Amino acid sequence: MTTETTLDVLPEEEKATKKSTQTTLEEVKQVTQPAAEEKAVKPVQEKPVVKADKAPVEPKKAPVKAEVKQEAQPEKKADAAPEVTAKKVAEPKQTATEAKQVPVHVYDTIVVGAGISGIAAAYKMNQAGYHDYIVLEKAARVGGTWRDNNYPGCGCDVPSAVYSFSFSPSHKWSHLFAKQPEILSYLEEVVEKFDLGGKIELNNELISARWDESKHIWTLETSKGPYQAKTVVFTTGPITEPSTPKIKGIETFKGEMFHSARWNHDYDLSGKRIAVIGTGASAIQFVPQVQPLAKQLLVFQRTAPWVLPKADMDLNETAKSVIGKFPVIQETWRQSIVQILNGINFGLRHPKVLKPVNFLSRQLLKLQISDDELRKNVTPNFDIGCKRLLFANNYYPALQQDNVSLIPHGLVEIDGNTVIAANGERHEVDVIILGTGFEVSHPPIGKRVYDADGQVLADRWKDSSPEAYLGASIENVPNAFLVLGPNILVYDSFIGIAEAQVDYIVNGLLKMKAQKFTRFEIKRDVVRYHNLKVQKHLKTTVFNAGGCKSYYLDQNGRNFAAWPWSLTELKNRLKEMDLNQYNIGS
Repeated sequence: MTTETTLDVLPEEEKATKKSTQTTLEEVKQVTQPAAEEKAVKPVQEKPVVKADKAPVEPKKAPVKAEVKQEAQPEKKADAAPEVTAKKVAEPKQTATEAKQVPVHVYDTIVVGAGISGIAAAYKMNQAGYHDYIVLEKAARVGGTWRDNNYPGCGCDVPSAVYSFSFSPSHKWSHLFAKQPEILSYLEEVVEKFDLGGKIELNNELISARWDESKHIWTLETSKGPYQAKTVVFTTGPITEPSTPKIKGIETFKGEMFHSARWNHDYDLSGKRIAVIGTGASAIQFVPQVQPLAKQLLVFQRTAPWVLPKADMDLNETAKSVIGKFPVIQETWRQSIVQILNGINFGLRHPKVLKPVNFLSRQLLKLQISDDELRKNVTPNFDIGCKRLLFANNYYPALQQDNVSLIPHGLVEIDGNTVIAANGERHEVDVIILGTGFEVSHPPIGKRVYDADGQVLADRWKDSSPEAYLGASIENVPNAFLVLGPNILVYDSFIGIAEAQVDYIVNGLLKMKAQKFTRFEIKRDVVRYHNLKVQKHLKTTVFNAGGCKSYYLDQNGRNFAAWPWSLTELKNRLKEMDLNQYNIGS
């Protein structure tokens, strides 16, 4: 399973049936990092404006200034003077009427989202000579999940050597595992370096996307108005909507409460009694940062995760300089990491291989935690890899500080400022921090996209599991693609997987243009056969057979997230789009 972001992908025991919390544009504007200066972006729909100097004024007529004076005289009627007619041509009301008569531009492709996948799509399209496209981004800057998640300690849990685009490797990382500010800066630098800013419409949120069968065109309603395109690529990703747990009495809490993905940097945590809900990927990063500030820190743990040592180290200026001068070092480093990740993926597909790792990890806990009771409470009761692997060197030391209490139970009720655990423990707190992950069991974009029958995808998936072909093509959703859709994730960098999927999609778009067809949709039998094979092979992986209930499994007990084969196999399948697997129409 891909885990390059250290973001909490989903609360450990959260059910997929939870009501999603819609991410709004206003929420995004609350990101506390200083916004980078953005390039001016061309409007998607350039409505022609009739300028005054183009009005049909005859050369010998009086200047407009003089005409305005005459028009202001009360005894004259507006329609009596021919010069007033000339002025009316330049009025905004008239130009708006004329502008409405101009057809709306229909793009070849609209990309939704300017995070990792959207940036990759823009670059790949430019390289392929495919230029009639635009990228819509709801926020004021690019970056996606790395823009929205800026909690203390946020960083990557896949080595930075592989956490960069293949077309733009970086030697600037200050750690073997990159931190959030550096990753966000890197993504913005890539946009600048390859001049992608002119293709990105910022502050423009998708509201809905509907397919017009009669015209073979997508109509997108956005916060800036309607757009049209022959094809759409949804690059919004699975980590976009924070999951807020349904806890009895949560509305009665009078203190400060926020989700890790919407961190309130303006609130001073010093000397506060703090409750942290969840012990997933984000919590194990921010808990060590919060602990020194808190008067008391309560960590509510429903299920103990596997937290392994992180082989991180600082890279000083000398090291960065050497890597920059000798690219072969970085390439060798990158390939070494790839081989290690391939080995981990092999173990996840063959759980028996991980048995020695399970034993060694339990022995390691004896060295990391001296207190018998605490060690017992943080020891997982399932095979390593069944839930998402977590990496940290400072999490267990933080739990052993005098001002920290691990509560090995979920939070079940809030009564005013009292938090109540499943075992009945009651504690007074000033702050609640939700480390409860994201809504990922169904692609969040499904709430805004309608299929060819006019049904919103979220409703279509409400009582079933989402399916796609190679995580990209959805049945009955023509001329549209997902990036990082269902059953595509491998333990590797999101960037590498996104690039492979984008290559596949761009290949299809180029074929559409070259062969001049106007509609293509994945065949139903192709989707069904592919997903039957996926689910069959997932049964023997650690995700399904490791003895845990994880976010990989939805409310139907079906693994909607993982890819059951190797990363090499995935990339081979994504090399070229086979149009025989699609219904083609004109």
